[in-house]
This record gives sequence, C-alpha cells and structure tokens, in this order.
Amino acid sequence: MRSYLAVWQLPSAPVLLLSAFAGRLPSAMVPLALLLMVQEQTGSYAIAGGISATFGIATAMVAPVLGRLADRRSPRPVLLLQALAYPLLLTTVAVVVLRDAPVPAMFAAAAAVGMSTPLVSGTVRALWSRVAPEVRPTAYALDATLTELVFVAGPTLVATLTFLLSPAVALAVAGVLGIAGALGVATSAPMRAWRPVAAPRRRLLATVTLPGMPRVLLSGTALMLAVGGLEVAVPAFADAAGTPGISGLLLAVWALGSTFGGLWFGARVLSASLPRQYRWGLLGVTIGLAPLAAVSSPWVLGALLFLGGTAIAPTLTVQSSLVGSIAPASAVTEAFTWLSTVAFGASAIGAAVGGALIEGRWGVAGALVMATVAAAVAVAVTLVPGRGPSLPAAPRRDVVHA
Repeated sequence: MRSYLAVWQLPSAPVLLLSAFAGRLPSAMVPLALLLMVQEQTGSYAIAGGISATFGIATAMVAPVLGRLADRRSPRPVLLLQALAYPLLLTTVAVVVLRDAPVPAMFAAAAAVGMSTPLVSGTVRALWSRVAPEVRPTAYALDATLTELVFVAGPTLVATLTFLLSPAVALAVAGVLGIAGALGVATSAPMRAWRPVAAPRRRLLATVTLPGMPRVLLSGTALMLAVGGLEVAVPAFADAAGTPGISGLLLAVWALGSTFGGLWFGARVLSASLPRQYRWGLLGVTIGLAPLAAVSSPWVLGALLFLGGTAIAPTLTVQSSLVGSIAPASAVTEAFTWLSTVAFGASAIGAAVGGALIEGRWGVAGALVMATVAAAVAVAVTLVPGRGPSLPAAPRRDVVHA
C-alpha cells in the first residue's frame, strides 16, 4: 500500500524499523522464556509468573527515569550502555535459575535484567513523532504492526528454541537481538542528529499529569493487565489440554491477528476523534477476550485468539497517536517510556495475578475472566468524565490501495 511505502522511503526508516523489530523481540521472548525456564525448574506457575512480573516491574520503574535523561541529553548513550549490560545480566539470570539458586536470588536476577532492558521502544516512537504530520499516523501504525509481529516471532522463536534446545538458549538469542536493536537505533542517522529541546526543569510527574495523559495511562494499564493475564493463561491452557508444545503457536496466532488488524487500520485512518477511536479499539479487545474462558479446544481457542487479536494493533496505534499529540517536544521520549512502563509493568502484574489464579481454585478460566474484566475496565476509564487533551479530529485521508 502506498501509504506504507511513503513511510518506508523516509530517510533511515528501514534502519529504524528493522532495529526496532530486533530490539523489541527480547520483550516478547524474555518473559515467556523465563516463565518456561522457571516453571520447568521449580514446577510452579505462581513462582514463574512472579519472576516474570518482577522483570516487567523493574523495567517499568526504571524506564521513565531513563526517558527523562534521554530527553535532557540524548537517548544514544543510554542505549549504548544498555547494549553492554543487558546480555551480561541475561546470562546471570539463566545461571541463577538453572543452578537451582534460592527463589529470592531468581527474583533479584530478574529485576536486574529488567532494569537494563534497552530503551528501544520509547526512543523509536519519539523519533517517529518528529516526522512530517502527514505520514506520522501511518508511521505509528506501521510501528504498532511491527511490534505485533514481534509477538508473533518472539513466542514462536522461544517455543522452537525450547523444543530443540532449552529456554536458556532462547534467553541467549534474546540478548544478541537486544544488542543488535539498541546499537542499530543508537547509531542511526536520526539518532545522531538528535538535539534536545530546551525546556525548564519539570516536576517528577509533570509528564504523567498532562491533560489527557492520566486517562491514556490508566486505560493502558488495564489493557496490559489483560494482555499479561492472557499470556500466562495460554501456556497453562495448552498444558491442561495435553498439548504444551503449542503454547507459543497460540500466542503467535493471537499476535498474527493483531498484525492483520494493524495493517488494515494503518491505511484507513478515520475521521473520528482519537479518543473515540481509542475507546472503540478497547471495546473490540474486550469483545475478543470475552468468549475465551468458555473454550476447551486449543483449535477453537486459536481461532478466537486470531479474531480477537485484530483489535490490538489498531488500539495501540491510536494510543501512540494520542501520546504523541499530548506530549511536548521536550518530553516526548519520557512520555513514550511511561507508555512502555505501563506495558511492561501492568502486563507483568497481569501475568502474576493470572499465575496465582491458575494455581488456585479458579484455574485457567479464572485467569481468562480476569483478562476480560481488565479490558472492560480499560473501556470504562475512557468513559469517566474529566479534563482531556485538546485534540482535533483525526485527519481524513483518501485510501490508496497497492
């Protein structure tokens, strides 16, 4: 489609897109690989989910601090330092888990890895916010769609490497990809041309309290709680159905549906306001999750995951457009890292809660119901009256098919 070609032809766009893809793959690989490796060593989904949650929460806590530093100086030195630390700490967590170290040591190692996670996602979205306004919505859509491809390739790669070798090998591959992605973004021409925007010192939570931002972050938190619950429920579902090997495939099918939805949406920006589009997207996610708890067949689950997944990438695309419109130029990286914080932290908590429900009396169905309720809460947050951002209606564009 011509709109996507226009983005691809932007200077350094291929480098950014491919580096972002590689740099984000660990975010889809590490939580699942940790979950499988810890569950295999300890026999507990609750412990495995908790350790995966610790990884995500640690990432979430550190990302906004690094985002603010990146806005003030440059993201480049932050990415270079993380490219060095991340693979070393992934190796550490693998050694700790495989040598049956005490559970607190596993939690500590997972937290250290989380804090070193490269700031690829927030940086790339900040760079897209600087492109021409007429191609920016499509750039966000392409970015969101490629992010969903990450969640096709990541779980599939983890499942394949785990089946052929071990989860530890999957962690090692994630480390290599993390280095490649961080270095690719850090050495790209747009990154070298980055110049911080002068601005007075802001309060610690000034970016979070911008008009419209709390609603985006709260609804995004509820959405990612749902995603985290689903991500831990699917492997448990496959295990209970006697087909543990297809857990990665089921998650990949879900993300593949999201990819198709994102590609369709990216060429068809609507004239409705961004907040309204966002609400519709969240409602679509909720509807897609609602029937999953009643399913008993892995094949039916896969079909429903594909259909429900078509709402994910469009929702994330509009979410990025909202944040890009709300944030001032001097705080755009920090704003997007808050979005990443929500994604990592809330999905990790969702995984932990889902794991606890699976281990308890509610089982897999309880985790799936929790995911549906969380998505419904996201919709409800967008309906709460309050001060919103002053945004124009999304521009209407003629659709040109390839």
